[in-house]
Amino acid sequence: MVRKTRLVASALFVVATASACGGGGSKSEDSSTTASTANTPAASPAAPANTAAPAATAAAAPAPDDTATVSGAKLADFTGDAAKGEAVFIQCKTCHVTDAGVNRIGPSLHGIVGRHSGEIAGYAYSAANKNSGITWTAEKLFQYLENPQRVVPGTKMAFAGIQDPQKRADLIAWLGTQK
Repeated sequence: MVRKTRLVASALFVVATASACGGGGSKSEDSSTTASTANTPAASPAAPANTAAPAATAAAAPAPDDTATVSGAKLADFTGDAAKGEAVFIQCKTCHVTDAGVNRIGPSLHGIVGRHSGEIAGYAYSAANKNSGITWTAEKLFQYLENPQRVVPGTKMAFAGIQDPQKRADLIAWLGTQK
């Protein structure tokens, strides 16, 4: 019974990780994700439960200067509306504020556009975020907000992302005013 529970938990971890790492992409991406997870040790009944993590974390993050999104959308194709972006920010307020020097579950987003990743004093960043080498340009934020775990694997930010590129553009326009 314990082994069956571990296998079910491992399978759920692989599925959840695959979904968080861009499982909503194109048909070819979906079939390759399905094929790769079907061949992972976690899918085999004889595999130990702890073998799922290495296969699920094998995807490499985009380079710090790479701003390509999974959907192919580009920030330059959208005009951000800061007023609408403030409304989008409501979902971020659970963890973030834009007040300077105020950290919550997540760091302050005051002056985020143009800032280097992992540099707000007093916030305990994950090693992945602190060592990412990212400068939060508007374009990099556009990519990151689509799927944070894809851009910074290992980030503490437990957020699936904002799939609507217009809403991301609006949010970034508003964040750009928070200086």
